[in-house]
Amino acid sequence: MAEQSKQPAQSWPSLRVDDWTATRETLHMWTQIVGKIRMAHAPLLNHWWQVTLYVTPRGLTTSTVPCGNRVFDIEFDFCQHNLQIRVSDGSARQIDLEPKSVATFYQQVMQALDELGIDCRIQAGPNEVDPAVPFAEDTGHASYDAEAVHLFWRQLVQADRVLHEFRSHFSGKVSPVHFFWGAMDLACTRFSGRSAPTHPGGAPNCGDWVMVEGYSHELSSFGFWPGGGDEGAFYAYAYPEPDGFAEHPVRPNAAFYSSENGQFLLPYEAVRTANDPDRTLLDFLHDSYQAAAMHGGWDRSTLEADPSRWNHRRSNIAVPGS
Repeated sequence: MAEQSKQPAQSWPSLRVDDWTATRETLHMWTQIVGKIRMAHAPLLNHWWQVTLYVTPRGLTTSTVPCGNRVFDIEFDFCQHNLQIRVSDGSARQIDLEPKSVATFYQQVMQALDELGIDCRIQAGPNEVDPAVPFAEDTGHASYDAEAVHLFWRQLVQADRVLHEFRSHFSGKVSPVHFFWGAMDLACTRFSGRSAPTHPGGAPNCGDWVMVEGYSHELSSFGFWPGGGDEGAFYAYAYPEPDGFAEHPVRPNAAFYSSENGQFLLPYEAVRTANDPDRTLLDFLHDSYQAAAMHGGWDRSTLEADPSRWNHRRSNIAVPGS
């Protein structure tokens, strides 16, 4: 398949949620399959950090996954529209990303792993969705709009950039910026350092014990979800939510607290159309973090950091755009 035309590096693309629902739902299942493959091989990390995918200059990747005395990775390339499986012994397989059912994609991926000598057994059904049709039986999700997927990836690239900038302002325990395939969202989470009340669970087709691990410590979480509002939404929530959190002022004016969702929301299009999209999103992230940290009594003096603190020592280093 021909590669997509080049786009401006700083462009925040428009992609209406309703315009790619069928493709999004199919892609969601495909990412669950690949994520579960990583989960089957990688050792447990706190809060399930070992199961996530990461934004790349081409799409989404598992990063390096251990497998006996070898390692492998799996990458969705949303520019050439193929799935790359690469092993440290030099072997590789490629699967085209095109209209096909989840069942067909699952069969192709598992066959490729078998040909590469990667023994993999996964729980072969989706989590956090209802109904949860087993992958091998899912012939209903079979859409792939390459242009829409490419736009979605470009949304992720922009959100990933800004979330990494935001992450740099925190020296306490903080997650990577990573893509959780359960809910299909890009996320970054800060932690106060204190344990949290046992989470009640309740996510569809997901054991309560999974949520207990994910929310074992007090946190403030942020991210981008492509399935909310007109063009997706940025979110921010705290667990446990402290008194006063929902009433805290959060910029920009388009941001609001959703009682239904228990989180602050900022429509993606409010960022995309802003004069300074990066600044607009950073205002939202910093303000919603302050809502959690101030009202939750976090020890901010030991948790926060100035990422420019060594700039005076780096003045002789060439900085892009300087």
